[in-house]
Amino acid sequence: MPHQIRYVTHAIALLATLAACKGGKEAPVSMTSGGPHGQANRPAANPLRNAYFGDTHVHTSWSPDAFTANVRVTPDDAYHYALGDSIAHTGTGYVRLHSGPLDFYAVTDHSEYMGVLPGMLDSTNPISRHPIAIGMRSSDPATQGKATLQVIGSIMGKPIKEFMDPAVSRAMWKRIQETAERYNRPGTFTTFIGYEWTSNPDGRNLHRNVLFRGTQVTDIPFTSFDSRRPEDLWRYMDAARATGIQLLAIPHNSNYSDGMMFPDANSDGRPIDRAYAESRSRNEPLVEVAQIKGWSETHPALSPNDEWAGAEISDFLIAGEKTGTLHGKPSGSYVREALRTGLAVQARTGVNPFKYGLVGSSDTHNAGGPYEEQFYFGKIGREDATPEARLGNSAPIGNMVRSWGAAGLAGVWAEENTRESIFDAMARKETFGTTGPRMRVRFFGGWSYTAADAAASDMVQRGYKGGVAMGSDLPAKPGAGGAGGAPTFMLWAARDPNSAPLQRMQIVKGWLDASGKTHEQVIDVACANGARPAAGTNRCPDDGATVDTKTCAISQNTGNAELAAYWTDPSFVAAQSAFYYVRVLEEPTCRWSTWESIRTGLAVPAGLPLTLQERAYTSPIWYTPAK
Repeated sequence: MPHQIRYVTHAIALLATLAACKGGKEAPVSMTSGGPHGQANRPAANPLRNAYFGDTHVHTSWSPDAFTANVRVTPDDAYHYALGDSIAHTGTGYVRLHSGPLDFYAVTDHSEYMGVLPGMLDSTNPISRHPIAIGMRSSDPATQGKATLQVIGSIMGKPIKEFMDPAVSRAMWKRIQETAERYNRPGTFTTFIGYEWTSNPDGRNLHRNVLFRGTQVTDIPFTSFDSRRPEDLWRYMDAARATGIQLLAIPHNSNYSDGMMFPDANSDGRPIDRAYAESRSRNEPLVEVAQIKGWSETHPALSPNDEWAGAEISDFLIAGEKTGTLHGKPSGSYVREALRTGLAVQARTGVNPFKYGLVGSSDTHNAGGPYEEQFYFGKIGREDATPEARLGNSAPIGNMVRSWGAAGLAGVWAEENTRESIFDAMARKETFGTTGPRMRVRFFGGWSYTAADAAASDMVQRGYKGGVAMGSDLPAKPGAGGAGGAPTFMLWAARDPNSAPLQRMQIVKGWLDASGKTHEQVIDVACANGARPAAGTNRCPDDGATVDTKTCAISQNTGNAELAAYWTDPSFVAAQSAFYYVRVLEEPTCRWSTWESIRTGLAVPAGLPLTLQERAYTSPIWYTPAK
């Protein structure tokens, strides 16, 4: 794309961001002048907080797996994409956002071999003469494929010494920082400095994205070559924090971990103790619940009474074809079960190691995430760059590729669009994750909210004043509350105007009984079209929404632009620890594979659903009994 067009597009994107009306349950903001980076008319901070959408998980050609998949876009391209520009794509030509610019973005290239492999294309770089580099440049697909497997295999096994020059890694890390700083525009667009720690013991995914609050960062990223143990990553983070550096980690793709992401023991096999729980909780406030490689909220085997638990399940193991174990174990791999397990560990150790706020993101390796089902363009470059690779059998990892879906997004409630404000929202877990659409959702818990509070125009003010927001602990307050002394909750959600209307809003509750066993329940609390949940089932009635899978047209007379509810827990027991989070579901729409089949005439592979229900998840609110 010509540079002058890019600059014009940036200006339009920034003006659109400034002018965007964030209606519903948000307070208006006034405009002030001045600000860093030459930002005039920077919006004033909103004490009631705005919803901002972004991606905390983005890869470019500086990641070795992206480069070996023929991706050539850079961190510069990634930020251009987030601002609304078109960028190059390996198989599609150019791709862009169709729903407007994002509010924040983090390029998180893998810390292993960070930025090293592009040197293979530079004849003046000694690495270009390495046998693997020669193989990567070969025109023979088999030779190139062998070189690719050598690189990826070394990350999971023995590293390639020639690719590990600390001077090169340090120089690339400095360039990542400089690029992020160049695109950071406080008040209108936020960039975060970060990277991905890529631990793959026996092909089991234990990856974490590490994000920094500002420009004060570590000298060099911590890699899985330094250690594959999460405990050692947390020690590195604690040491950085002791010097004044503020950072956090976000585990992701727990669905690819084969039960290892949320274990009942540490890396040495010993039961989780208080020190482990404190270290994990201190360093990992968030977890990624939805992304291209599947949704990690829960699994039908873990939540048999949740009718929506089976959506976008992708449980492949990264090295499955090599090990012969293609699918991972559900237990220990999904977030809702981890939230339940955390209650039990807290009862035993005094600290909850899995007290996670929720976000979504992409894990794109194309510099830009495919957040919209209709415009899906894959994840990893050559392996799924074309419709034939995504729907057909030409991809070497075809079954896994077909299980992937459109990207998720991270939502935060923050005072302003700056690194400091958005990072602090992440740290306090006032976050929500979506499966791609930009739905907004509020969630407050307290002891004395009323139905009138939930319906009031100043619901947000009443929410903060009378209780706590998503991601918080609800202090025990015996003798007060709703019916029977139970906590009270206020919920609100608004649709993405570019996506489908909302069908229902649910509360997911988990709790620990007196015997130490955990339980869960899904309760519909708001229904579309003025309907009410049935008393016996806690389910909204079928609203008749349909999808024409030959055109992807959806019903025009069903669903709501907004849903709101006031709810008191009828089964609350003051002596039981519990958590509550909100899940919002859209009306059904076409899955990306159906859209692609309509465009290309290729058949949708057997076993793939034709439709799906996009959704959003809030961070939980936790209740712990008074001692």
